[in-house]
Amino acid sequence: MSPLVIDVRNAEDPRDVVHRAVQAISEGGVVAFPTETVYGLAARALDARAVARLLEIKGRSANHPLALAIRGSDELSDYVPDASRLARRLARRCWPGPVTLVIDDSHPESLTWQLPAAVQQAVSPDKTVGLRVPGHNLILDVLRMIAGPVALTSANRSGGAEASSAAEIVEAFGDEVDLVLDDGPCRYGQPSSVVRVRGDEYEVLRVGAVPEPTLRRLAGPMVLFVCTGNTCRSPMAEAMFRKMTAEKLGVAPDCLEEQGWSVMSAGVAAMTGGQASDLAVTVMAQRGVDLRAHEAQPLSEALVRYADQIFTMTPSHRQAIVLQWPEASDRTTTLAADGCEISDPIGGPIERYQDCADQIQAELMKRIEQLGL
Repeated sequence: MSPLVIDVRNAEDPRDVVHRAVQAISEGGVVAFPTETVYGLAARALDARAVARLLEIKGRSANHPLALAIRGSDELSDYVPDASRLARRLARRCWPGPVTLVIDDSHPESLTWQLPAAVQQAVSPDKTVGLRVPGHNLILDVLRMIAGPVALTSANRSGGAEASSAAEIVEAFGDEVDLVLDDGPCRYGQPSSVVRVRGDEYEVLRVGAVPEPTLRRLAGPMVLFVCTGNTCRSPMAEAMFRKMTAEKLGVAPDCLEEQGWSVMSAGVAAMTGGQASDLAVTVMAQRGVDLRAHEAQPLSEALVRYADQIFTMTPSHRQAIVLQWPEASDRTTTLAADGCEISDPIGGPIERYQDCADQIQAELMKRIEQLGL
């Protein structure tokens, strides 16, 4: 017999599909979900029988761990309370998306240890746990409506090719699966990249949808400077920080990215493509920094999500960021260590720009020491 197959693309109400999937998962079923990588088989992780059935269907031993699908990067600390800075960075930048993070899972407050004992063995047999936030709205909607995570594995027999279409699942499993949600071919058609994180080091265990050079960039620290228009203060701070950091690391400023560092600036009210002000260019030239190629950019959700540290020129800039992105509050601070403003030189003479640059440089020296370069 064939399992129940629902064509998501032709569903009259997508909410009905979500509710059918939630019901099947909640009742101990095994559901085949589309993801952005390949189709996956999922069972409720709080249900030991459902997970055992998933392992049986998969043909996998409990010593070959299943991943846990969770709702978002904000849940990382629930499963890995002592997650390293690198683990938090990768979760923030890669999720939702085609990356599975394998992280040490020995903390006594980890939610993994509230799962049934048999499920703990299935997802964390060696005191590590694989976590993923799939980049597909259907499974994310289901995760938001059920208690706890789901155990997730690719929809194939162990050792076989991953399924990238619903038809392959029906052919491979028949009615062993309770529900198949058909959303057509998967976006990537290859499994997620698996990254093992140990402290502030990582290892790519499986090169999947995200290539290694991209993972290398995603793993590197990013510092973001924010002002209003991104034409004077934040570009000067960006340029001077890049120069000072390069000197500390013993490399040329244009080689920072090769060292894994990203340094950027933006404005809370910037117009895309604007140039640095003429006097900012002049003052930076006096300090051996070329700002002529600078192009202003507005602050965006992506920049805030990617940044490990956001330095603002004024307390009001920080307030604007925290109001819109409260999750970034612990990564956002004024550049001035005492919380004061970096004076705005716009419209003033060159002396005001020089004073502003002096103030920025003094604060950057303190911040670079704090960053431990």
